[in-house]
Amino acid sequence: MEIKRDRYLKKIISFMWDGQVKVITGIRRCGKSYLLRNLFKSYLLSEGVAEDHILSFELDLTRDIRYRNPLELAAHVREIVEHSTDQYYLFVDEIQMSDEVPNPYNPDGKKITFYDALNDLKSLPNLDIYVTGSNSKMLSSDILTEFRGRSDEIRVHPLSFAEYYSAVGGDKQDAFDDFAFYGGMPLILSRPTDAAKMAYLKSLFSEVYLKDIVERKKIKREDVLSAILDLLCSSIGSLTNPTKVAAAINTVQKRSGENVVALNTVKAYMDHLSDSFLFTECKRWDVKGKSYFDYPNKYYCEDIGLRNARIGFRQQEMTHIMENIIFNELMIRECAVDIGIVYGNEKNTKGKVVPVAREIDFIATSGGKKTYIQSAYALGTAEKAITENKPFALTGDSFPKIIVRHDIRKRWYDEGGILNIGVIDFLLDDTLV
Repeated sequence: MEIKRDRYLKKIISFMWDGQVKVITGIRRCGKSYLLRNLFKSYLLSEGVAEDHILSFELDLTRDIRYRNPLELAAHVREIVEHSTDQYYLFVDEIQMSDEVPNPYNPDGKKITFYDALNDLKSLPNLDIYVTGSNSKMLSSDILTEFRGRSDEIRVHPLSFAEYYSAVGGDKQDAFDDFAFYGGMPLILSRPTDAAKMAYLKSLFSEVYLKDIVERKKIKREDVLSAILDLLCSSIGSLTNPTKVAAAINTVQKRSGENVVALNTVKAYMDHLSDSFLFTECKRWDVKGKSYFDYPNKYYCEDIGLRNARIGFRQQEMTHIMENIIFNELMIRECAVDIGIVYGNEKNTKGKVVPVAREIDFIATSGGKKTYIQSAYALGTAEKAITENKPFALTGDSFPKIIVRHDIRKRWYDEGGILNIGVIDFLLDDTLV
């Protein structure tokens, strides 16, 4: 089954021959290698590029193991390319498998890494370079530091609902229900049974993601990392911070005295989970004050199926699941996403007028355009509708406002100009944001 990843393919094509190293990043198993070695390669061949002018190395395979040495890789590619006037393309897959080797001219100095090799090869005018790497050893922060602004990053996510539906077809509601349960990791589509899908998602955490983080960050307290992961998966869409997480772990595990999990440890481990693309932190923004709050914030899982698997496919609260799916969709659309906070004066129980903070689920900003979005599973009562609409009225501006709902199929605008739209319709229409 071929899965279309047109959004990313178009972005790669737009970066061709710009003099930069194209770095494809994202959570492991989200389709980075498939995008490069299947979809982009097919595009190049269709444009008349000779197959032997696409130099492809898969460093996780035994056949290419010698090229894990960055000096061997650089020398081999130079031998092919530098004395030719033809244009060549270099694909290096799973580049985190590359070794660090001693500098032959200064054995006691800084070791040679794949960053050095690629920066060297980048000087060849007839070579266009593309690499993929797993998050465990190739995070975007590393890339920006090592390439010093000389790279293009293409961030790949698990399948959006539109990509998922284009592959499975059929009834849209049935497809959405499956997507909300199993998520969008591409290999899910090749698993024949529900049990096989569940087992695959569970194994990704235990056999891939956690092992990666433990190895890369030299984690000493795997039990704490696992507990943090469980708490974040259970609390998507809820405000939290490292202090709350540390307190919860110490309470649940009845830790005290010297056995208390330190706040700094929890904060560092939460950062590791974010750095590895498993979670994204979404900060709160004071709409009128034009400033961010320090804490608390929200954390959303990169793939809702992974989240569901981690908690044993329990806690299927569609309110939070839908919110996470919408957040992921906005990230796929390359929006900057914040939680909006607006204040309005309201009477308290004693009749006194006091400022009350109201929350807008998401402020999505893209290309100078700002859109306010509320995620509402259902607006069954007038009171619920008023609650969802009130924060919009407090913004004091005319930016587009959308309520994404699960309980309607047809889109419509209310008297205040607020768009009410079904979640499936929203996910399939990327012109709205």
